[in-house]
Amino acid sequence: PLAESGGGLVQSGGSLRLSCAASGFRPDVYAIGWFRQAPGKEREGVSCISARTGRTNTADAVKGRFTISRDIAKDTVDLEMNNLRPEDTAAYYCAVDYRPYNDCILDVDEYGYFGRGTQVTVSS
Repeated sequence: PLAESGGGLVQSGGSLRLSCAASGFRPDVYAIGWFRQAPGKEREGVSCISARTGRTNTADAVKGRFTISRDIAKDTVDLEMNNLRPEDTAAYYCAVDYRPYNDCILDVDEYGYFGRGTQVTVSS
């Protein structure tokens, strides 16, 4: 299973670090992504990391502020979020691309399993 942690309430300009425990899904075998969904909006891709190469893709809305990383030994994928803005408020989910060794893309339909999410709230 996937288990997200690290969400919370933070002021604008603050930082949070989310962690995805991807038990049974080695990050060097399966691409893993972070997605978010705000109330009334569709789920959108935030950042992902490819399995074989470790190459990352990051959405323009968070580029330069969010950084994805992985710890293969621990089967975890983290999302470091800096300079948070109120518009970053959402439930954040990690997800696994079931196809081994795929390069990651930020498309919800490419991921077959999502965690239960962790809430991030940024106050202005």
